[in-house]
Amino acid sequence: MHRANRTWGAPRVNGELLKLGIPIAQSTASKYLPRHRKPPSQGWRTILRNHLRETVAIDLAVVPTVTFRLLFVFVVLSLERRKLLHVKVTAHPTAQWTAQQMVEAFPWETTARYVLRDHDRIYGATFQRRVKTLGLHEVPTAPRSPWQNAYAERFIGSLRRECLDHVMVFHERQLTRILSDYRRYYNRSRTHLALEKDAPERRTVHDRDLGEAIAFPEVGGIHHRYERRAA
Repeated sequence: MHRANRTWGAPRVNGELLKLGIPIAQSTASKYLPRHRKPPSQGWRTILRNHLRETVAIDLAVVPTVTFRLLFVFVVLSLERRKLLHVKVTAHPTAQWTAQQMVEAFPWETTARYVLRDHDRIYGATFQRRVKTLGLHEVPTAPRSPWQNAYAERFIGSLRRECLDHVMVFHERQLTRILSDYRRYYNRSRTHLALEKDAPERRTVHDRDLGEAIAFPEVGGIHHRYERRAA
C-alpha cells in the first residue's frame, strides 16, 4: 500500500487498513514503513472551536504552469468535517469573480454563518456585499497571521504535497480537471486524523469476510482507495 502511495505516512496507511477491517494500531503500521528524514510539520492552532460547524474558510493558491504562467485556485472549505465545498481556477482573479465563486459554493440555503479569510485585497467591497447577501459574516484574520486560517492553509499544503507536486500543469482546463479529481478523492476517500481516520463524506468499514482487498486508483494513480469486493 505504501509503495503505491508514496506520499502516505503511517496515519493514512492505518486509516485505509481500518476501512478494510484490519484493526491494527497506527504504531504497528509505522513500524513497517521506511524511515525518511524530513522536517517536522508546521504546528497550527484550533480556531473558532465554538463555531466550527457554522464556519467555512476560503483562500487562494498560486499554481505556476510549465510555461511560467500563474494560475489562481480559489477554495472554499467547510471546517466541520474538512469538506471541500468548492474549488475553481482562473488566470485573472478579480473581486467580481471571487464574489461569484461564493454564490456557486452556496447555490442553496446554507447552515454556514461565518467566512474565515485573510486580508487579500481581492476581498474588497464587491466581495463583501455579495457575502452579506448570502447571510454570511466575515471573520478576517490578523495581518501576517496565516496560522489563524489554519484549516485552509493546511488544505492547500496537502493539495500541493499530495497532488500538484506530482503533476505538470499546462493550462487552466487541465488544472481544473486535476482539481476536480482531487476534490472527489479528498471528500470521499482521504482519511483525516481529526475525523478519527474517516473521510469528510463518511466511509463504510469493510469486514474481512466481504472478500479480497482491491485498490482503486484515484487522481490519476497518485493515490488509491481500498475496498473489499467479493471474488
